[in-house]
Amino acid sequence: MFLFLYMELAAAKLKFIEAWGKLGSEWGINRTMAQVHALLLISPEALTTEEIMEQLSISRGNANMTLRDLIGWGLIEKQHKAGERKEYFFADKDVWNIARQVAKERKKRELEPVLKVLNELSTVVGDEKDPEYKTFKKSVSDINKLAVNVDKTLETMLKAEESWFWGSILKVFK
Repeated sequence: MFLFLYMELAAAKLKFIEAWGKLGSEWGINRTMAQVHALLLISPEALTTEEIMEQLSISRGNANMTLRDLIGWGLIEKQHKAGERKEYFFADKDVWNIARQVAKERKKRELEPVLKVLNELSTVVGDEKDPEYKTFKKSVSDINKLAVNVDKTLETMLKAEESWFWGSILKVFK
């Protein structure tokens, strides 16, 4: 016998916002930032700062800072409605666009600085017979190769259409 449990929409929205916030914090994104993004993802209409504050029980300062960060990440946009002074915020609902935008920002903020340091470290000179030098050089070289491959994969993802990208990934695992 199957037991089907139904969740009310309001409870489901809260659960989604909480889960997206948890996922975001595990990926190194501020929990509130992920929760605001989640709220805007599931909202059919653009929301004002006040509506976001009310629905998530956050302060104006936190809301303003979070909205600026989300705009900076390219995950939401601000719009104005004719005859109104309020600003409205909305999120792109296309998950492939979201994934690409997050990958682009993480690449810029995390991978590119590491690649720069690894390139600098690869120019270190030393005695090829010295075990410390050889170990250092090999470790840096191996990590650099991995980082370059990750960078190439991200570049492919950023330029690709969703169906082509996943088709290519699945071919690798066959």
